Amino acid sequence: MGDRSAIGQWRSELLETLKINILGFWIEHAVDKKNGGFVGEIRSDMTVLQGADKGLVLNARILWSFATAYRVYGDQAYSDMAERAYGELRDRFRDKEHGGLFWMVDKGGAPVQDKKQVYGQAFVIYALSEYYRATGLENALEWAKELYVLLEKHACDNVHRGYVEALARDWTETSDLSLSGKDLNERKSMNTHLHVLEAYTNLYRVWKPEGLRLKLAELIDIHLDLIVNESNHHFLLFFDDEWASKSDHISYGHDIEGSWLLCEAAEVLGDEGRIARANAEALAMAEATLAEGVDADGAVFNEADGHGHLDDTKDWWPQAEAMVGFLNAYQLSGNEDMLRAAHASWHFTKTYMIDRENGEWHWQVSRDGTPNPAHAKVDPWKCPYHNSRACLEAWERLARISMAEVH
Repeated sequence: MGDRSAIGQWRSELLETLKINILGFWIEHAVDKKNGGFVGEIRSDMTVLQGADKGLVLNARILWSFATAYRVYGDQAYSDMAERAYGELRDRFRDKEHGGLFWMVDKGGAPVQDKKQVYGQAFVIYALSEYYRATGLENALEWAKELYVLLEKHACDNVHRGYVEALARDWTETSDLSLSGKDLNERKSMNTHLHVLEAYTNLYRVWKPEGLRLKLAELIDIHLDLIVNESNHHFLLFFDDEWASKSDHISYGHDIEGSWLLCEAAEVLGDEGRIARANAEALAMAEATLAEGVDADGAVFNEADGHGHLDDTKDWWPQAEAMVGFLNAYQLSGNEDMLRAAHASWHFTKTYMIDRENGEWHWQVSRDGTPNPAHAKVDPWKCPYHNSRACLEAWERLARISMAEVH
């Protein structure tokens, strides 16, 4: 980066982006004043689809984002948004008969997809444990514990390790496993395991039974032993029950996101051996992503396949995760290339991804930075979690980097 004073400017830009561009957008535009909770979809031109169904992941991510913001900054507006999201999950998404939460509800709160997607349950654990960290609400922690027990009872593969993708409403087997239309209908996936890891890490911060400690350790091992392709340091994406890989695609955003989440999980667990392994693999994954998945302008490409063909569009969330992942790699190694990569990612984001007119970030831009108007500004997947977390993580990490250099 050259001039270290640029770090102070970078942190100021992150804070402004977080509070005004991201959180301010959701406070102003996402509240559903007619039906309660939050609107299910806002198009790129800011048209609100009043009748849109509402997704579990979006609501859980709103809760996590505003709970975290309230914990860090103490702003009542953030508390209000978190409370609203908590109430929506409790009153509309919660399956009071079978436990867990519905995948999708309509505008009035009736379930329209009632399967138990493990990815979704994990995000609620992540959000509830964060809400407990922010507020001390015991009911939130108890609910997170309840979901953990349900996943371990019904979704855990006690023979081959790991977790199945989805179950029916009553937690019996289902053939409808896939997370979205883009995903393979396989028994296990990297994506679900990464976010169970993330959820169990946050839960373990506030609740430390031996069973959860063992499960978190096992999840770290699963990622390092089975999900990371040791030959190229990319994540494998889809698997059968016995962990045979079913895809040769590469997701650069997940690689760089997973690199720092693995380090975080090992640190929270407090296991020195796993910390060393996770740190070493995180560096290798960051190096592979930088070498293969980053454009000349600093942006992360979406995907490659087994023949090297790229999806060279650029979505919002890999850019957010790249900034954090490369900063983490710099903190681990002192390699200035990683610090420059993190800053280049941020420079691309503020130049092309941030919507200066309407707020929030564009979902996707072309390789030359042109926004794709076909993608929504808010929908079951487009949320404030990746970008708000990136701003918070980078803001805090840059402060530690500055302090370390002073000393």
